[in-house]
Amino acid sequence: MEWNEHMQLANSLRAMACAFAAYLIGCFTTGYYLMRLRTGQDIREMGSGSAGARNVGRFLGKSAFFLTVLGDFAKGALAVWLAREYFNAGFSAALAVPAVVAGHLWPAQLRFHGGKGIATSLGALLVFDFHLAFTIAALFAVLFIFARKTLLPAMFAFVCLPAVCWFFAQSNFTIGAMTVLAAAILFAHRRNLGEELSALKSEPPKL
Repeated sequence: MEWNEHMQLANSLRAMACAFAAYLIGCFTTGYYLMRLRTGQDIREMGSGSAGARNVGRFLGKSAFFLTVLGDFAKGALAVWLAREYFNAGFSAALAVPAVVAGHLWPAQLRFHGGKGIATSLGALLVFDFHLAFTIAALFAVLFIFARKTLLPAMFAFVCLPAVCWFFAQSNFTIGAMTVLAAAILFAHRRNLGEELSALKSEPPKL
């Protein structure tokens, strides 16, 4: 095996290890363990059935909401930081972004039923490239001002993520990784998105 083939194999193994490590970090679903610690109950059997911050806050209050957001945000940031620091390859950090979010959405130890991934995504994007995180946040903020809703602006912002990557001259690999991330977020919110669109259709026209 030639040197270049050795390097390609080493890089592939490194990428797989990075993705697996990021996935495991993402599996620490903050809201689930916070609810277990405080009440002994499974948050996924309550309310909307999500382990996300909004559902946790509904039962444990604002402090639990913010603690869940912070925990989920921090693990996204940690996964990407570790990928950049210890795997020493440009594509490793990009790969860690959808991998840590996948761990949050589908944690193996919780039978692949976790949260919705927004806070984890933002934490990961902020460490990966703050331009991406700030642009997505700005798109959401502008749309929220006009729509006064959170779900549709957030989903539209994630739909725009691959185009935002292209605008900031990210690599094709990064654009692909962010496309996977956007698709995963949309899939996780598919039920809420359908309900939101149905509600919009049923609203009477404004005169």
